[in-house]
Amino acid sequence: MIRKLSVLLYLAFIGLGCLHAQEAKTYFKNMPDSICPLLSAVNRADFIDFLESKMKAEVTNSFGGKSEMTELSPDYIHVKMTPQSSWQMKLLSVNDSTKVVCVVSTVCAPACDSHVKFYTTDWKELPTSFYLPELPVLDDFIAEASDTVDIYEYQDARRQADMLLMKAELSARDATLAFTFTTTDYMSKEAAEKLKPFVRRPIVYIWNQGKFEKSSISL
Repeated sequence: MIRKLSVLLYLAFIGLGCLHAQEAKTYFKNMPDSICPLLSAVNRADFIDFLESKMKAEVTNSFGGKSEMTELSPDYIHVKMTPQSSWQMKLLSVNDSTKVVCVVSTVCAPACDSHVKFYTTDWKELPTSFYLPELPVLDDFIAEASDTVDIYEYQDARRQADMLLMKAELSARDATLAFTFTTTDYMSKEAAEKLKPFVRRPIVYIWNQGKFEKSSISL
C-alpha cells in the first residue's frame, strides 16, 4: 500500500512538471483573438505543432502576410509578426500560486517603439502601473554634457529628441525587461550623430516581488 502511494505521488509530481512545461504554449493557444488579431487560433496552434516537429514555425496570418514563432520555452514566447513588428510574452510569478502574463508588442516604422501590457492567466488585462510602476523617461537615456562638450551643440541635438521612443525586450533566459532608446532612429542623421555620444546603454528592469524594478545593471 505504501509503495503504491509512493508511485502515485511520483506520477503526480511528473504530471505537475509536464503541466509547468506546457504553461506558455497553453496560455498562448487559449489567448483570445482580440489580444492579437493578426493571429487566429489555428495560427497559434500551428506555431506550436511546427516547433515541436522541429520545423520552421511560419504561418499565413489573418492579414495574408507571414508570421513566425522564433522562440518557445516553458515561460517565454517570441513571434515575428511582420517584417516590421514583433510580439513577446513571458509568464512571471507574483507569488507561489499566482502568475501574470507580460506582453510586449513592438512596431518599427522605422524607429522601434514598444507597448508593455499585463494580463491574468485567463487574459483579463491588468493595470500596467501595478507591475511596472516606473517607466523610463528621457533623462534616463541621455547623459548630461561634460565641461569639454560644446553645450550649444549638445542642447540643439537634445531639443530635436522631442519624442521618447524605446524598444522593450523581455529576456528568454531570466525575468528581466530591457528598454533601448530608439529616438535617434527617428531624428535627422545629423542630430542623431550629435546625440549618440550621450545616449546611455539599455535600461534593465528586474522582476522582484511581483513587479519590475529598475536595476543599476546596464546591458
